Amino acid sequence: MSEQTKSPEQEVELNEELEQMQADVEAAVEAADTHESEEVSPEAEIAMLYAELEDAKQTIANQKDSVVRAAADVDNIRRRAAQDVEKAHKFALEKFANELLPVIDNLERAIEFSDKENETLKPLLEGIDMTVKSFNDAVAKFGVEIVNPQGEQFNPEFHQAMSIQPSNDVTPNTVLAVMQKGYTLNGRLLRPAMVMVSKAAE
Repeated sequence: MSEQTKSPEQEVELNEELEQMQADVEAAVEAADTHESEEVSPEAEIAMLYAELEDAKQTIANQKDSVVRAAADVDNIRRRAAQDVEKAHKFALEKFANELLPVIDNLERAIEFSDKENETLKPLLEGIDMTVKSFNDAVAKFGVEIVNPQGEQFNPEFHQAMSIQPSNDVTPNTVLAVMQKGYTLNGRLLRPAMVMVSKAAE
């Protein structure tokens, strides 16, 4: 038998070695494929970073918007509080002023219905008249104004029509007579003026 002729045992051993080598190669190829599948390409990694950056930008934008809205809410609350304080200062005397109006009415009625030809009463009437003027000047300092629309156009915001009188002497809706003066407090109506209003004569 020549040296190149292998025995059956040698052939079996050689086949086993070949099979083992082939198994090792296949295992190495499979491991390489697995590693390649787990690795991220540079393009994919850049895309992921861009996505994370956009998410971060959106989060910052949302937080900035929330801060702006909160600041606007605080500013609105501060403005409303200032307006409430201003109104409280302006109209704190409203109830007190309403209580004074009947006093002024009574003083004016005393002058209107008194006997002005009576010499004995003249000093008294002059005193009452001065008191009424002082009263009106005093309340005017606190924003109380008289509504006396004699001869003016009827204004339902400040006047209350008690009667309507046909007339050709004035235009319709003119105040012919003031039965009771009205008053305002810093532009807000305290009491409407009670008036007689004209209408076109038939």
